Amino acid sequence: MSEIKPKQLLHLVFGGELDNLDGVAFQDLEKLDVVGIYPNYAEAHAAWETKARETMDIAQMRYFIVHMHKLLDPEDA
Repeated sequence: MSEIKPKQLLHLVFGGELDNLDGVAFQDLEKLDVVGIYPNYAEAHAAWETKARETMDIAQMRYFIVHMHKLLDPEDA
């Protein structure tokens, strides 16, 4: 009997230092920190929270969660 796998809802977690806090333009795209791709929002959020806490002393540092599954299959969102 084959195992039923849960649907993958891929999420990308990444961040970097922003030019200013009023937008989402990064200071240096080559220094972006790609944390990883996760199979669901819960795991992505845990990774995001860890990185956000590690860098909370850097005022311009921000991390984001991108819902890749909505970009890959927008009609299924």
